[in-house]
Amino acid sequence: MNQANKGNEIGKFVAAIEASVESLSASRRTRGSLVPQSTALELAIQLFRSLAFPGFFTAQPSGVSASVEHNVEQLVRCLVPQVLAAMHVAGSCAQAKPLGNQIAALHSAAMPLDEKAAATQATLLVAKLVAAIPSIRELLSADAAAAFDGDPAAQSVDEVILCYPGMHALIVHRFAHELHGFGAPLLPRMLAELAHRTTGIDIHPGATIGAGLFIDHGTGVVIGQTTVIGKRCKIYQGVTLGAKSIEQDESGRARKNYKRHPTLEDRVTVYAGATILGGDTVIGAGCVIAGGVFLTESVPAEHMVHGPRAEITLRSKGDAL
Repeated sequence: MNQANKGNEIGKFVAAIEASVESLSASRRTRGSLVPQSTALELAIQLFRSLAFPGFFTAQPSGVSASVEHNVEQLVRCLVPQVLAAMHVAGSCAQAKPLGNQIAALHSAAMPLDEKAAATQATLLVAKLVAAIPSIRELLSADAAAAFDGDPAAQSVDEVILCYPGMHALIVHRFAHELHGFGAPLLPRMLAELAHRTTGIDIHPGATIGAGLFIDHGTGVVIGQTTVIGKRCKIYQGVTLGAKSIEQDESGRARKNYKRHPTLEDRVTVYAGATILGGDTVIGAGCVIAGGVFLTESVPAEHMVHGPRAEITLRSKGDAL
């Protein structure tokens, strides 16, 4: 094929793609529209880590006070524009609910986002997150201590903070959960997905998690939006805390805003590969759920649940199967 023919073929492909873009307007953003930037949110995660555990992830040549002040200033500068961009996305999306009441009041289907009021709201929301950092740090300190206490392989709490993927996932989750509770659109999910990509642990920012959770190994763990986890629980790799089925609303879409995922009360241990489903499923305090169990009903406190034991047959290598 000569250059002229190649050019004609490419032109056809480009025209077809452009027509597709025009016809599928929901799958594109218009020129100049704001969207949150993943690179900025990656920086925010680094700042979360530095504020959660000062001195572990950044040098502190000027001492703790100067370092914390610097990181807080950086976090505000980083996050306010991203919150504002997320509000723009939510304001232009017909299905962008639920939003925080104040954020929802800044736009309507017939009115563009009130820029000045939105900027003020974004700044206030980030200020609320900064104000919550001491309480977030208490939760994360309990998480780190639980991992050290619960893992014979851990040589120090420092090792847990620096090395454990479950710790990284919880740092991101604790901050994302606060943003979710404040009504910030989109950003909490983006932060959760960045942590998911890094660790293989998928925690919806809406999930409520008590102090002292230890996620051991962690790869393949899924914790759904309406999950509630009590204090001092332990979850191993491959565990799913999910929904039984997806209910539909009158329009045929997935029903929103109801309890779909299970509750684990305090001191529950869930071993590798177990699946626990359902918003009405409650695992009582002190229970142990064995590996590989598929569970869709509640369990009273201080019980153990295990599936049928595998039959083990020993044969010499020369025996026929």
